[in-house]
Amino acid sequence: MKTTASVLASNFKHWGLKHIFGIPGKAVSPILFELLNENIEFVLSKHEAAAGFEAAGYALMKQKIGVAIGTSGPGGTNLLTAAGQAAASHLPVLIITGHPSMKDTGKALGQDSSTFGTDLVNMFQYVTKFSARVERGDMLRPYLQHALEKAVTGVKGPVHLSIPFDVLLEEIEPFELDLPVSHEMISPYLEDVVDKLNQASRPLLFLGKGVHSSRAYEEVLRFAEQWGIPVVTTPGGKGTFPSNHSLSLGAFGLGGTPEATEYLQDKVDLLIVIGSKMSDMSTAGLAKSMYPDHVIHFDYDPTFIGKSIDVPTTPVLGDIKTNLQTLLKDLPAKQESFLSDPEPPELRENTPGERMSTVQVLRAMRNALPADAVLFGDDGSHSFYGIKHYDVYEPGTFYFEDIFGAMGNGIGYSIGAQLAAPEKTIVCLVGDGCMFMHGTEISTAYNYDAPVLFIVVNNGRLDMVEKGMRKMIGTSIGGIYETPMNAACFAESMGLEGYTCRDPFELSKRIEEALTRIKETNKPIVLEVLVDEDEIPPTMGRQ
Repeated sequence: MKTTASVLASNFKHWGLKHIFGIPGKAVSPILFELLNENIEFVLSKHEAAAGFEAAGYALMKQKIGVAIGTSGPGGTNLLTAAGQAAASHLPVLIITGHPSMKDTGKALGQDSSTFGTDLVNMFQYVTKFSARVERGDMLRPYLQHALEKAVTGVKGPVHLSIPFDVLLEEIEPFELDLPVSHEMISPYLEDVVDKLNQASRPLLFLGKGVHSSRAYEEVLRFAEQWGIPVVTTPGGKGTFPSNHSLSLGAFGLGGTPEATEYLQDKVDLLIVIGSKMSDMSTAGLAKSMYPDHVIHFDYDPTFIGKSIDVPTTPVLGDIKTNLQTLLKDLPAKQESFLSDPEPPELRENTPGERMSTVQVLRAMRNALPADAVLFGDDGSHSFYGIKHYDVYEPGTFYFEDIFGAMGNGIGYSIGAQLAAPEKTIVCLVGDGCMFMHGTEISTAYNYDAPVLFIVVNNGRLDMVEKGMRKMIGTSIGGIYETPMNAACFAESMGLEGYTCRDPFELSKRIEEALTRIKETNKPIVLEVLVDEDEIPPTMGRQ
């Protein structure tokens, strides 16, 4: 017999996890003690929401489940935001929260997480695929199995278990659960899809972040080349298709390119949507006059198919990668090359006496970063500049979550991803607003040797909101920081090296130096970039 906490820890090891993220508390302390016995590192985050972001980034890069732990009461409520973010990103995260003791439930308890206090199980039901309280030790196995199945099969997402303190100490029969394998179904409409593709005269591929979720990069590339279909990406789909491909038109929606808009304005007869909900972020600028005659929509979740564009739609349900592989399996691969050699974007000096443009920040980054650097864009206008101006040369090297939009998520995602894949160059593009919210996590990166390069775009304001207010009502309320952040000093206060850059040439040089330094020290570095406060971001097309 072993304690429930011990069985949990041994399962974490069985799943191949080397890091668990969270903040301690009495209610979950038995799990932390058992992690020592399994040689699993507990990563002390600075906020539970950030712990959940880090577990999600870990899951994304490791392609398995991530685990975040928070104590009862406020530890659990802080994790709700991370659960909402993981749900929007379709990332499998197991969130474990505590409860004082099952035997005392119904009495007045500090940080009570039952129906008599802060009912975490009920709260998490609305932001997870499964939420339950393990009220006896023998309930762990079936509940954990249900949670795993929900998290890693179908539309992946977060799950939650609340486990009381005395249940964690209860002795049970040990067991090990394998991570479930998803058995994918094939859509019955694939032959119809091929017929419509062969008949189309002016089709367009519209790629969303579901391509990231299914890792269908090769299949999407071959699909586009097979029929010679131009490609646009949504903001969340950025990074699913190489920018230097002859069929790439860049992004559409917020942060979209003129080329993408112009192609849609000239009338598309068949729109092939792959892995997108077609939210207002993705369809910003799509007038009714630009609607196609027909839509083919590949997605796992049917909820939003046919909701945003009211035209005849053929749904192709199921895993994107599996359906595309089936559709392409009998077709010969094209032999010609559609990729051109990347051209470094031009850098320009600032106007004398003025701050640099954020556009130049993204160009300097593309000049200095290697092609395989993995960039996480935090939520804000800085990332929409990236969507429009940062070229992607290798699919799966740019991630941005455009639906839930929790500020600071990119900081946590990048740290978790770096710990999951220490051999990769991980970069976080973040604004000063996001750094104010979860910037203390750079200390977590420093303490646990996650050498992320953080590039902070600083204009002293919540740029996307502030500029949006000005557009709507001519002024802004609460969008400008009275005392702006000094991100370089902020970094230094937590032991990191921090540098402030004022022009694109300096930034490019600092990035190259930082990448060398990171390899030597295995520590993160912060590069702060001071940018034009009045520059209009590419986010003004949202109604």
